[in-house]
Amino acid sequence: MPVLDRFDLHGRTAVVTGSTRGLGRAFARALAEAGANIVIVGRNAEAAALVKQELEAIGTECLAVLADVTSRADVERIARNAIQRFGRVDILVNNAGACIHKPALEVTDEEWRQVMDVNLDGVWIASQVFGRHMIESGGGTIVNIGSMSASIVNRPQWQPAYNASKAAVHHLTRSLAAEWAPHNVRVNALAPGYMHTDMSPIHEPRFQRYWIEDTPQQRAGEPDELGPAVVFLASDASSFMTGSVLTVDGGYSTF
Repeated sequence: MPVLDRFDLHGRTAVVTGSTRGLGRAFARALAEAGANIVIVGRNAEAAALVKQELEAIGTECLAVLADVTSRADVERIARNAIQRFGRVDILVNNAGACIHKPALEVTDEEWRQVMDVNLDGVWIASQVFGRHMIESGGGTIVNIGSMSASIVNRPQWQPAYNASKAAVHHLTRSLAAEWAPHNVRVNALAPGYMHTDMSPIHEPRFQRYWIEDTPQQRAGEPDELGPAVVFLASDASSFMTGSVLTVDGGYSTF
């Protein structure tokens, strides 16, 4: 098979959680450009409609589902709707995320639970629901969006819940990969560095010294720079890869 054909996703269907903005929106577009049908998942109807319109303009078959990834009933509804529309789901991108910047002693139980509910429990629920479908259907790929924060401690802001949740996502990725490899289900993670998104106030002067100057490439990343990595992990281009964490951070974690 020619090398570029291994990245082709025509005929496959991808569910992307948190795809109404930021990184998720970029992931959905990248997968669409590679040929996949896209199931947009988010909580804002207007934002979901805009992404759907954007993807349909490039010829993509789309379905938008409003849902909360922390609700098993909602995730099961996503799966039912996606399977009813497209027949099966081949790719799951667990992207929905939350972050709270607070020192550990100031984090409330409610804030801790909020971050863990979305970042870890949401990944677990979706992986279990769609993993079962993929096993029954003969295979599939799951891409969990982790973070370089799984292996470093960010500064100058403190974010213990986020860091712990992403470390858990990376190890959950390995656990599911090992268990489901015999069923032809691959599970990998993408670990971004500092990116231009709503969750990362890159332009605030207090962060420049640590977030930008400490990055070897001396800049933040753009969401569309992660798109090719997601296509790689979701496609046959990474067919002999499972249980891995692909870090894309401009070199930040090399120090």
